[in-house]
Amino acid sequence: MYQILTDSECDLPLATLEASNVDAISFHTKIDDQDLINDFGKSYDINDFYQKIQSGTMPTTTQVNVGEYFEFFKPYVENKMPIVYVGFSSGLSGSMSSAHQAKEMLLETYPDADIRIVDTLAASGGEGLMVLKAIRLQKSGATLDEFVDWFDKNKMLLRSSFTVDNLNYLYHGGRISRTSAALGTLLKVKPILDVDPDGKLRMVSKTRTRKRSLLELADNTLATIKHEPDQPIIITTSGDYDAAEVVKARILEKISTADIQIYPIGMTISSHTGFGCVAVFAMGEAPRT
Repeated sequence: MYQILTDSECDLPLATLEASNVDAISFHTKIDDQDLINDFGKSYDINDFYQKIQSGTMPTTTQVNVGEYFEFFKPYVENKMPIVYVGFSSGLSGSMSSAHQAKEMLLETYPDADIRIVDTLAASGGEGLMVLKAIRLQKSGATLDEFVDWFDKNKMLLRSSFTVDNLNYLYHGGRISRTSAALGTLLKVKPILDVDPDGKLRMVSKTRTRKRSLLELADNTLATIKHEPDQPIIITTSGDYDAAEVVKARILEKISTADIQIYPIGMTISSHTGFGCVAVFAMGEAPRT
């Protein structure tokens, strides 16, 4: 037996995690001088947060530090429970490094502890799909070694495709240059981005209208899932649920039996995308390049 752990950036419903006994550590966000914990909505209203960023408020985020990971892992280690942390991309946050440091600190005191760390190289619903796979692997009876081996071999199959409605947040978060943000805003560019093999964001293409960007997300996903059209698909959005439904409807036009769930994007990622981000996640046939 082993304990699956994750973090708030998986953007899955809390009820889903609790139903499978998955524990999650929370990232932090500050907005309007208020410190918030991304605890899946237990202590804040995500739609209120969306309204603030839609009005132009720029939040700041803080990665989970070593001490927090140490305290998160420690109770399981003390109880001699093997743990596996399925976490947020190291290409987008230094939190994964903090998790590894916490592991090494714990092993100094508990040298026999079994602590595994899986860098999903993904975020939001992409990380969420990885957590759902982790749950299925555990329920199927996979050993911890088999669990980690599956991720080593398959996590690069995950495909992410997303668009944003406001380039200033990508600039504010250091994801694009000031010039790109200004020029893109002037030309009303709606970018299509994905996550590269290093778990970092990259620009894939540009469109000139919101509708086209949403349809491109859907078409990218249809191409991704053609080998396995009945697989689970997650769509996430930072507040623009109507836009998310447009993407879902487009996919369902082509594959009426598609298994699609729509979830809100948490505060941390929304702080870097702004209001109106829409993202789609599914598993491809070949590794991302």
